[in-house]
Amino acid sequence: MNNKVVLAFSGGLDTTYCAIYLNKVRHLEVHALTVNTGGFQQEEIDQIEVRARKLGVASFLSVDVKKEYYESCIKYLVFGNVLKNATYPLSVSAERMVQAITTARYVRELGAAYVAHGSTGAGNDQVRFDMVFQGMIPETEILTPIRDLQLSREEEIRFLKDHQVEMNFEKAQYSINKGLWGTSVGGKETLNSRDYLPEGAWPTQVTSSGEKNINLSFLRGELVGVDEQIFEHPVEAIQFLQALAQPFGIGRDIHVGDTIIGIKGRVGFEAAAPVIIIKAHHLLEKHTLTKWQLYWKEQLSNWYGNWLHEGQMLDPTMRNVEKFLQDTQETVSGKVFVTLEPYRYTVTGIESPHDLMSSRFGSYGEMNKGWTGDDVKGFARIFGNQTAIFNKINEPK
Repeated sequence: MNNKVVLAFSGGLDTTYCAIYLNKVRHLEVHALTVNTGGFQQEEIDQIEVRARKLGVASFLSVDVKKEYYESCIKYLVFGNVLKNATYPLSVSAERMVQAITTARYVRELGAAYVAHGSTGAGNDQVRFDMVFQGMIPETEILTPIRDLQLSREEEIRFLKDHQVEMNFEKAQYSINKGLWGTSVGGKETLNSRDYLPEGAWPTQVTSSGEKNINLSFLRGELVGVDEQIFEHPVEAIQFLQALAQPFGIGRDIHVGDTIIGIKGRVGFEAAAPVIIIKAHHLLEKHTLTKWQLYWKEQLSNWYGNWLHEGQMLDPTMRNVEKFLQDTQETVSGKVFVTLEPYRYTVTGIESPHDLMSSRFGSYGEMNKGWTGDDVKGFARIFGNQTAIFNKINEPK
């Protein structure tokens, strides 16, 4: 009888409960999988493994998917300048998709009959994990003890203490989820509509002062360099920029949005690198793309971001949109200049061989080199002709 279960394991309270419950109560062979999307250092991974082994799991595996996360998801969020509700760079929603897909692949590799995650019944993650599992491994039974048993935190703690599990049961004042594309912050302030997170709640404190000028190098839409330093992979560029900009307190905000399950929610986040990259990339596009390229990108990117947020990364339409976004980036290369200051930044300008604001064709508001005044007179008459006819016919009697 196949009693293998792959558990998406973070080492927190919920997944620790799941590891014990699935083993001791359901009598399943638990294989713990930690998917690192940029939120864990090696020391933390080692600690998670030690905890998993103490819980009696049959095996533990940690998979570093930062580059896959970027290639399959983040780069398209940059190409699309995706900010949910013009604010949030989809820090958690994007990484959950990659974590779920990686977990499903491991289930296939291991030949497990079950897959488990520690989501509750009150958030978006339960839908994201379930939808990926249903799409990739439909024959595998999904187990969600926290959701199915409707457990409170206190019930989980009692259960773990009864099984002699040693861990810090003190609830942190703020829940932190760190990843390559930003860090989310939840606390009592985000549970209402009025309060803002206090200074001490932010994972990265403000230690940089003054003004710092930097430049970002883009090649076909991807960040490849910061301050003349060229990186082997954009993941390294993102991490470098994050370390440089986050101590300024840049990229902090609270996102208010609609959850997949139909309720409103608030979450704090700090995402200096994602916010700066998206804004810098968008300015470069304004200079290097035509107005209709920009128009259609905006329509499709907004849909793409919403659909990704709602767990639909496996929808084949997403691949169609990604091809369009990729195709638009052929001329999006050059440097973008940014000034960093405490709690703010300014994108000041660009340099690009593809800049459509070339002085060879004239200067806006000053002079032109591509047409005459008579050309404009005729153009304006024809361009406004239908509107003029409409107003003539429908003018008041």
